[in-house]
Amino acid sequence: MYRAIYLVLLCLPLYAGAAEALRIGVSGSFTGGSAPMGLSMRNGIRLAAEDINRSGGINGRPLLLIERDDQGLSESGIKVASELTLHQRIIAAVGFVNSGVALASQSYYQQAGIPAITAVATAPRVTEQFAPPKYPLNYVFRVSASDAQQAPLIVREARRSGLSRLAIFHDQTNYGRLGQQELVKAMADAGLKPVYTGQFRLGERDMIPQLRQAQQQGAQAILTYAIGPELAQIANALAQMDWHPQLIGSWTLAMSNFIDDAGPNAEGARMVQTFISDSSDPQRQAFVARYLRTFGGRRIPSAVSAAQGYDSLLLLAAALRQARSTDGKAIVNALENLQAPVNGVITTYRKPFSHDKHDAIDLNVPVIGKLQQGEVVHAYASERTQKRRQ
Repeated sequence: MYRAIYLVLLCLPLYAGAAEALRIGVSGSFTGGSAPMGLSMRNGIRLAAEDINRSGGINGRPLLLIERDDQGLSESGIKVASELTLHQRIIAAVGFVNSGVALASQSYYQQAGIPAITAVATAPRVTEQFAPPKYPLNYVFRVSASDAQQAPLIVREARRSGLSRLAIFHDQTNYGRLGQQELVKAMADAGLKPVYTGQFRLGERDMIPQLRQAQQQGAQAILTYAIGPELAQIANALAQMDWHPQLIGSWTLAMSNFIDDAGPNAEGARMVQTFISDSSDPQRQAFVARYLRTFGGRRIPSAVSAAQGYDSLLLLAAALRQARSTDGKAIVNALENLQAPVNGVITTYRKPFSHDKHDAIDLNVPVIGKLQQGEVVHAYASERTQKRRQ
């Protein structure tokens, strides 16, 4: 299992002989099929830590990132959560890429009274597990668009394109199954039912039999809830069949392993995004340029994950400054009552959380992206011109 302790070396001189660093747990899938999301998220968190430490840290104390790879597996996520909360003296955690991992592991943070900010996982239940009134204090927060937000936008995009005969394809993980349920709800709200629903295991190689059934039912679009490798299998199978329904799905259609594995067969796919690299906003442009300069590559493997990781740590830092305490209850209270706006790369957050609301992303923030010549761009030019505001 990947292990690392990450302290921004450029900032060490600021803290020579100073107070002990604040230890922040960072967990995610740094290997496996979800690695593009996990590594991008981790790198976004690292960039935020550099900015925070370079500006003097938190009330004079630097941040120290305790990084762990959960491999995208629930059993690994449980082990990571146990180690971080019991043995690593962390005061808060940021991360959680896969919904199944988040749901399996976040009880450790809740029981330990350690605030945990989810930067990627999107299942609605992630922030509902420990919500009041069943629990007096919910230690789990999120900075990503939940599936309850994404699914209606996916259906809306299909209707916007004049499509009403819709098939759903999803993987058999918690992410895929819960996403499928949200899509069915969103379709029902629009007066629709799926003409076909296909499901598949991680690692599935042959999508053609199920796609043929969707084709026979007259599907005009394939709505997806899965991750990169299996999404690529869908796109490649459609090309083999010489069938070209519109591919519309959750934000994972922007993953680099979908784009690279599907190649030209990914062209035109549309997805919900909180952050798109081709934005004309100068702050977003600077973030993308700095990421690529620091970590290399032609594009950010998962720009959404990088941006959400970055903003998650900024929000945690704002709460730590406001609380002036490492006590979990004090940090939660500060997160629920942030006094000053936080200028992230996704949006400017103004009181993003409350006692009853632990999701920072409002419905007006996500936009629709599309794949064009191997890059995710804004599907609608009007959404490219400015950073979305809450």
